[in-house]
Amino acid sequence: MSANQPIGRILLKDVRLAFPNLFEATTVNGEGKPRYSATLIIPADHPQLDEIRKKQETVAKDKWRDKAAAILRGLEKQDKVALHDGDTKVKYDGFAGNFFISAAAQENAAPTVIDRDRSPLSAKSGRPYPGCYVNASIELWVQDNAYGQRINAQLRGIQFYRDGDSFSAGRPADSDEFDDVSEGADAEDFA
Repeated sequence: MSANQPIGRILLKDVRLAFPNLFEATTVNGEGKPRYSATLIIPADHPQLDEIRKKQETVAKDKWRDKAAAILRGLEKQDKVALHDGDTKVKYDGFAGNFFISAAAQENAAPTVIDRDRSPLSAKSGRPYPGCYVNASIELWVQDNAYGQRINAQLRGIQFYRDGDSFSAGRPADSDEFDDVSEGADAEDFA
C-alpha cells in the first residue's frame, strides 16, 4: 500500500456481482437519499478474505484506538461490519456458503464502471450484470454517529471481469420456442 492510499481501500478481484445499481442513483424503497450500490459475493475460499478482515481491524483501530478490538467484536456479533455471512441471504441465488459485502456510493460520487480493457461501460452495454464476475474497488470506513456504530463499504468502481450465470427471475424466451404462425404457414388448431 502506498503512503497516500486510504487505509480502508481494497481492490477485490474476481468476485460475483449481485443487485447492481451502477448507472443511476436511486433510493431504497423510495426512502433516503439516492445512491449507487452493489453487493459483492465472495467465495468462502477467496484469497482476499483475510485482507478484508484485516482492513476492518485497521479502520476500527484508526477510529477507536485501544477500544477497537472490543468494539469490533461487538459489531461482528451484531452483523454491523462490512463483511457478512452469505448464509443470512440463502433465499437469493449465489449467497449460500459464501460471504458478501454491500457497498454504496452517494449520488454525487458515481462509481467508475469499466470493461476488461478499462474502457467505460454504460447501462446500454448490458455489462456488468447480476451474476457476472467483477473486480471491485471499495473503501471500508467507520460510522460512529447518532445512527450508531458500524463498518461500511463505499463503492468506488467496478470492472467487468468475466461472464457468469445471470441472477434473474428468468430469461426471455428464444424465438425458436415459438411456431411460425405467419400467413401461409401451417398453424395448428388450438381450439
